[in-house]
Amino acid sequence: MASMARTSPALRGQILESALRAFARHGFRGTSLQHIASDAGCSKASLLYHFSNKEAILAELLVPVEREAIALDARLAGLEGEDAAVAAVGGFADLTVRFRREMKVLLETLPERTALDDPALDGLGERIVDAMAGRSPDPANRVAAWMALGGMFVTGAADLAVDDEVLRDAMARTALRALGRASGEDRDP
Repeated sequence: MASMARTSPALRGQILESALRAFARHGFRGTSLQHIASDAGCSKASLLYHFSNKEAILAELLVPVEREAIALDARLAGLEGEDAAVAAVGGFADLTVRFRREMKVLLETLPERTALDDPALDGLGERIVDAMAGRSPDPANRVAAWMALGGMFVTGAADLAVDDEVLRDAMARTALRALGRASGEDRDP
C-alpha cells in the first residue's frame, strides 16, 4: 500500500502544532528542532525547509495571538469608563484562555522578545491597561489595571487543570473585582 505524502501546508501545520506542544511542555529553550521534527514525523531537513530556526516557528505560532490582540485593541478604541473596563477584561480573558499554550510560551520568551514585527503591537499593553482602568488617569486605577492584566496573563499561562469556561469566568470576575468594577456575581464580562 502506497503511503500518501503530506502536503506542504499540512506538514507545516503539523510542525507548528508539534512545536507548540513541545514549547508548552518543555519550554522554548528546552525544545530542540530535532524534537519538533521527530514529533511532527518529519526529518530536521524538512522542518528547516519550512522554518529557518526555532525563532521563526515561535514567531509564526504567535501570529494568531497578535492578530486577536490587535482586534481587541480596535474593539476597545471607542469605549470609555465602565464599558471599556468590562470589554477589556472580558476580551483579554477570552484571548488568554483561547491561547493558553501560547501564553505559556510567550511568558517564557518575553524577556527575549525585544522587537515585534507589527507596529500595531507597539503600546498595546498600555492601551489595554488604559481600557481596563476605564480610561482613568488615577494611579490607583492604573496599578489595579496592570495587576489585572498581569494576573490574567500569568494565570492563563499556568498549567491549571481547569475547564476553559471556568477559567475564563473566574479570571474575568476576579479582575473586575481587583479593578473595583463589580462583585463576582454582578456582571457577566
